Amino acid sequence: MEKAKKIKLVLWLVLLANLFVALIKIVIGYLSKSTSVTADGFHSLTDGSSNIIGLIGIYFAYKPEDKKHPYGHRKIENLTGLFIAVMLIVVALNTIVDAIKRLASPIPLEISNISLFMLVISIIINICIASYEYKQGKELNSTILISDSIHTKTDIFISLGVVATLISIKLGLPIIIDSITSLIVSLLIIVAAYEIFQTTSGPLLDQAIIDADIIKEIVLTFNEIKDVHDIKSRGTKDEIYLDFHVVIEPTISFIESHRLTDSIEKKLKSILCENMTINIRMEPCPLWEKNHK
Repeated sequence: MEKAKKIKLVLWLVLLANLFVALIKIVIGYLSKSTSVTADGFHSLTDGSSNIIGLIGIYFAYKPEDKKHPYGHRKIENLTGLFIAVMLIVVALNTIVDAIKRLASPIPLEISNISLFMLVISIIINICIASYEYKQGKELNSTILISDSIHTKTDIFISLGVVATLISIKLGLPIIIDSITSLIVSLLIIVAAYEIFQTTSGPLLDQAIIDADIIKEIVLTFNEIKDVHDIKSRGTKDEIYLDFHVVIEPTISFIESHRLTDSIEKKLKSILCENMTINIRMEPCPLWEKNHK
């Protein structure tokens, strides 16, 4: 539960920063009548809304195990990440529609030096947000924090593109470049959604979290073990579920095999991850040879 509190604290801090940045951009976009700045502002607003969704997701993800959920609720964290990705796609599609409308009917922009200055300030704030959130996500092994930081990092490049667009228009380039930038913004948002999908889908699909060869190498350091097979792993880096079969000599007693199992579990946890649920099936050597002839 201590981990959940730390993740919540990070999300609250990032939420406040994202709302501040979004407000700056939306106001500037409205005053300058720029679709690219406004789109960038609403993208930042989705950063804030994703933080709220993240807080809700963390609340449910770290609820204790119960009869209906004996493995806990941790996959809710990954589902939350997928929901954030869907939100981004919706924002991108809306931005594309608005950009196409502006291409048909361009609106003159009102660009001031203060607008550019405030956008640069928002970029600096976003760099701090993304770096902080990503670092915390790695330290806490949090899918939500890592996914959200990917989202925020794209916001930095998008904002840089918007600033370059406004400067270009101020220097005399055609207004149509604003709509073109909005389309580019939309594509970058879609790319961010795809990266989040890649990050969150693995645990939901029970993708292998540990290379089977690594497990085999560790287990075979025990002289009593003749072979290791049917190795399966799933979960996240800080909560792993591992199943495998080991082949032992038939002369090993039940008590000895139980002690051996404990020793294997302790070694795996000390090397790979302390928070592991390990299920080991012992197979006597003649039985294994019979089944594999």
